[in-house]
Amino acid sequence: MQIHISSHDGVPIYLQIVNQVKYLVASKRLAAGEELTPIRTLAEQLLINPNTVARAYRELELAGIVSKRRTAGTYVSDATSPLARRERLRIIAERVDALLAEARQMNVATETLIEIIQERDNAMRPAEARMQEKSS
Repeated sequence: MQIHISSHDGVPIYLQIVNQVKYLVASKRLAAGEELTPIRTLAEQLLINPNTVARAYRELELAGIVSKRRTAGTYVSDATSPLARRERLRIIAERVDALLAEARQMNVATETLIEIIQERDNAMRPAEARMQEKSS
């Protein structure tokens, strides 16, 4: 798990960890059931207080992103958790907001943006899925 922190961006360190872990989970770079780096180890790697990492992990647990197993570590929660799903949708909504704002600044209509998204989605699908859609 690669976490990078910055003391210059004004975001509290524990929140930087929370946000990056959420992104790693949402992007499937951390899979359900995968163990997070132990608190002390991550604190040593980032050169921060272990309490900061512990706070970040508590926040992630409250959000349903991770779960603690007694004396066995902290693990990514099952992706079917309603809290984890809600968090994934929240992250996507934030990215959509940013995309819409950027499109408006560039005078790109929402309809055009939707067409681009559909084109990109089709291009990213495996060839098999596209063949099945055409035969339907």
